[in-house]
Amino acid sequence: MTNDYIVKALAFNGQIRAYGALTTESVQEAQTRHYTWPTASAALGRTMTVTLMMGAMLKGDQKLTVTVDGHGPIGKITADADAKGHIRGYVSHPQTHFPLNDAGKLDVRRAVGVDGSLTVIKDVGMKDYFSGSSPIVSGEIGDDFTYYFAKSEQVPSSVGLGVLVNPDNSIKASGGFILQVMPGAEDKVISQLEDAISTMTPVSKLIEQGLTPEEILEDILGKDNLQILETIPAEFECRCGHDKFLNAIKSLGESEIKSMIEEDHGAEAQCHFCRNKYQYSEEELRELLPN
Repeated sequence: MTNDYIVKALAFNGQIRAYGALTTESVQEAQTRHYTWPTASAALGRTMTVTLMMGAMLKGDQKLTVTVDGHGPIGKITADADAKGHIRGYVSHPQTHFPLNDAGKLDVRRAVGVDGSLTVIKDVGMKDYFSGSSPIVSGEIGDDFTYYFAKSEQVPSSVGLGVLVNPDNSIKASGGFILQVMPGAEDKVISQLEDAISTMTPVSKLIEQGLTPEEILEDILGKDNLQILETIPAEFECRCGHDKFLNAIKSLGESEIKSMIEEDHGAEAQCHFCRNKYQYSEEELRELLPN
C-alpha cells in the first residue's frame, strides 16, 4: 500500500478551496520505470503532482490528461489522473539533466522550455471532451499551472510544487498544493492569502522537513482557518493491458495487420506510461482479420 495521498480542504469558511498532495512514491515509480535523470524527474514529478490534484477535482469515473510542451530538450511531458487517486506519466526524453541553476536548484525551466503551451483534456463522461490550454509562462510548471487556472478556467489560483532528487537519482520527496479563490471571497482573505504565499518556505523544503500535506496547508493558511474535507490514497497506476493494445492493433486496418503477420510474424507493443511490453502471436493477429 502506498503512503501517497491527496487532501481536499476548505479555508476561511469556504472562501478558499485547497488541495495538498504527497507524491514521493508515485514519482519514484515513474523514475524507476523510465529511468529519468534528476532534472527530468523534477519536471515529470511536478507535472504528475499537479495532475493528481486536478484529478481530485473530478467526480466518479471522470479523468484528465495533461500535456506540457515547452519545446525544450525534455520534449513533451504527459500525465493523466482520475478522481480516485490514480496517476501515471512519462516524458519524451527521460535522460535529460543539466547543472543546477543560479538558485542552486534543478534547472526545470531549461529542460521544459518556455516556447509552447500546456494542454488539459478532461473526459467527464460526455460525448465531447473539455479541452483548455495556455502558454508556458515560466517552464517551472507551478507558475505555468497558476497561469492556466486563471486564463483557461477563470479561477484565481496558486500552485506550489516540489520534487527533491537524491544523489543516486532516487526521489527524496515530492508533493505540492493548489489553492483556489472561490467566487465572492473577501478582499482581506485574498490579500492574506497573497501575503502568506509570498513569504512561505518553498514547498520542496517543507516536504523535506517531513511536513504532511495537511501541515503544508496549515502552514500557508493557518490551522484555525482550515477545514479538511477528505483524504484520498494516491498511487502510480497504469490502465494499459494486453486487450487494450490488441484493440489498438485492430484499428490499424487489414493491410497493416497482414504486413505484421507476413513480415514480422507477430507484433510487440510497449506502453508509453509504464513501459510494459505486450507480445502478439501470428495467430492472435489473424483472428483480428475479417473471415
